[in-house]
Amino acid sequence: MSAGADLFARLWRAALLRRAGLWLSGAVPWLLLRSGPGLLAWSAFCAWDGLRLKQRVDRHWAAWLDAALPELEDSAALLLRAESPVAQLQRRRLLARIEASLTGARVRVIVRERARPGLPWLAGNLALAALAWGSALLPHGGRPAGSGLPAMTKPAPAAVAAELTVKLTPPRYTGVEASSSAPRDLQAPEQTVVEWCQKQPAADTETIELSDGQLLHPGRECARWTATESIFWRWRGARYTLKVLPDGAPEIVVTQPNEIIKELARDATQAAMAISVRDDYQVKQATLHLTLARGSGENIRFSDREMPIPAGRDPRRRDWAKNWTLADLGMEPGDELYFFVRATDNAARPHTVQSPTYTLRLPAPPAEEDEQVSALPVMVKPESLRSQRQIIIDTEQLIVDMRVGDMRVKKMDAASVRERSEAIAADQAALRRRYGQFLGEESTLFGKDEHDDDHGGGGNNKPQDVLHEFGHAHDQAENATLFDDATKKVLRRALSAMWDAENALRALTPKTALPPEHKALDAIKELQQSERIYLHKTAFAPPPIKEDKRMTGDMAGAASKRREQSAAPDGVPAGLRDLVRALAGDGPLPSLWTRTAHDWVRARIGADEQRLAAQRAIQDVTDGCLACRPVLRAWLRGAVHDAPVLLQATPKVETRFERAVRGGVQ
Repeated sequence: MSAGADLFARLWRAALLRRAGLWLSGAVPWLLLRSGPGLLAWSAFCAWDGLRLKQRVDRHWAAWLDAALPELEDSAALLLRAESPVAQLQRRRLLARIEASLTGARVRVIVRERARPGLPWLAGNLALAALAWGSALLPHGGRPAGSGLPAMTKPAPAAVAAELTVKLTPPRYTGVEASSSAPRDLQAPEQTVVEWCQKQPAADTETIELSDGQLLHPGRECARWTATESIFWRWRGARYTLKVLPDGAPEIVVTQPNEIIKELARDATQAAMAISVRDDYQVKQATLHLTLARGSGENIRFSDREMPIPAGRDPRRRDWAKNWTLADLGMEPGDELYFFVRATDNAARPHTVQSPTYTLRLPAPPAEEDEQVSALPVMVKPESLRSQRQIIIDTEQLIVDMRVGDMRVKKMDAASVRERSEAIAADQAALRRRYGQFLGEESTLFGKDEHDDDHGGGGNNKPQDVLHEFGHAHDQAENATLFDDATKKVLRRALSAMWDAENALRALTPKTALPPEHKALDAIKELQQSERIYLHKTAFAPPPIKEDKRMTGDMAGAASKRREQSAAPDGVPAGLRDLVRALAGDGPLPSLWTRTAHDWVRARIGADEQRLAAQRAIQDVTDGCLACRPVLRAWLRGAVHDAPVLLQATPKVETRFERAVRGGVQ
């Protein structure tokens, strides 16, 4: 047995023992009268009362414990059901506390405060027993003594109050059956049709007041209302709460893969997917959308596929898991697979939700090192920048040419080596500046433009960077880009390697420049591998153009391009200001103030409990409760979230006489 079931059993046992005294007390009069029908009727009532008491304990035991035991931290419901790891951790904490806090005495106190003793039923039972005992004392079966005529049957007195029945008809798609009961606190799904019917309708004098200000008259025809929000209703001075359960959207949980971007192993052959979709009533449709991306750079091809998630025995949830083989998914090394889940419920206005897009990435095999070639490449410099791979090839060829010296090929002289090394260094600098732009860099190797000349004597006419020399920068140049921190880190690593390679080339040591050049090439490859970004395409559908109104110059309904600059937005209506001001005193309230208050509460207070409390305050003030005015005023003022603050000086002229009257200086 779970901890929640054990606590429910303890509370139910205590409530049953407390109610047993009532049942035995009600059975004693019928045992003394030896009345079989009375004892049978009382037994039926006891069975019905016990079932109703058990349902009440089952429905409210968690709230009772939360209200009576602060140690439970309003988490008693977790003792019955805890799904997430955080909820399970909190459940273990509560189990450790509840053994010491929930004693037998506290259980009895909770039951005594929450479970109604049912004394009105006992009083009615005793009254019926007394009536049966009085009728039994009359001779001749209730006829007056000495009367030979049969007893005349008195007409039954008129019913003091007509009985009321509440009927609930939930929407058909919920699968919840219709029900009817006496006036009490109820719960119903959204869009449920609520009917109040009188069993003996007399006239339309009976009125049902809803918390939103509506008045219903259940006369010969039942009063009907469609449940769109939680309300309370009042009938003959008693209030009853009707809590509306909104239809939530489906919930999608993807447990496999456990990361948004899953990097598969190079030798992986399978990929696991596990998906769970849940809804309040029924998951009508759930589909898995797969998109395979293949290629690199601008040569990327996408292929889409869609498959339904099969339904199970429970229509409210769909659980699906599968270990795909990479061949079934069509994945090859270097490919990426994007997938998401879309689900729809069976509501009258269906809710459609979509999960985040998950990525399965299969790394490409490592590229083989380029073989060193002794042939001289074509040294034709293209119009665009030379790539890092071309710079490496040029450096390797320069190293080979510096070593070669035989009868056929003359060894290179120092001037040729310097010229070629400087040319490769210039290419490396140009490529470094190209990548440095992505980090906001504008300087070159030596901090200024390499080709700036000193025009004018003494260097007095050199261009000055006034902003950086005399100004104050509020931002870093590197943070002015749109790249994330990981991409910036790779870019910085590539630029640092290019710096080292360029310095080595300008120092005429091309062999030392090769390792940093390869390091820069690896960083550039890493950037190219992460350049693939998949975005769902959304088309823009412009509104249709009315041909009959086109080029007619008709400006009716068009918004003005001008706007008032000086007018401050007023978030509080004038009627509400007058109402709040009137509630501060005991004077009369403005006309139609109930409609103003109801509209403001419904528009600004979203939580059900807070909105119902504010509507209770409105109803109490309507009944003439002066002590309830501050409560309603507090609710109305608390719903003002973005009231403008206007600073305005009030002109006032003070004379010497006024200062003298107040005792000021003459």
